[in-house]
Amino acid sequence: MTGPDRPAKVLLVDDRRDNLLALEAILQGLPVQTVAAESGEEALKHLLVDDFALILLDAQMPTMDGFETARHIKRRERTRHVPIIFLTAADRDSHLALRGYAAGAVDYLTKPFDPWVLRAKVSVFVELWTMTQNLAAQSEQVRVRETELRATGVAVDEATALLKAALAADGELGREQVEKAMAVLAKSRPRF
Repeated sequence: MTGPDRPAKVLLVDDRRDNLLALEAILQGLPVQTVAAESGEEALKHLLVDDFALILLDAQMPTMDGFETARHIKRRERTRHVPIIFLTAADRDSHLALRGYAAGAVDYLTKPFDPWVLRAKVSVFVELWTMTQNLAAQSEQVRVRETELRATGVAVDEATALLKAALAADGELGREQVEKAMAVLAKSRPRF
């Protein structure tokens, strides 16, 4: 599970181990945790248990290629919004790039690519992911505070009714109503 206090995870998918090592080296020093997968199937398994800020996906792999992997990723509710950058060693073929975009990619880079360009792109997506995580955490805090404030409002209404009843009552009964009202107000004090 990831949150605003943990580094963003980037899923690296390539059937060649040397390419995975090169990607890890390129991303070294960025505030990311890389997770490597050597096949589309392995990538899909990682996506079942972890949340990722970005996927760097090789387009051409045996068995399940990157395009099919991307289609599976985009079909799942949990992963459909994870951005995918396709990486391929194929020559600049506009048809492959179009297939990548049609499969849900946000970008398509051909190898060899400039490592600084890739780092910049990854940084942008990680920053967007981090801001989204922070907004979600802040939204949850606001929701919790609103719930507490509503409960405080109910308690104040209850205490007000008790105090009004105390005004109408005489002696011991009035004093008991005031004590109840004070206890209700003390319990409802916000914990901000």
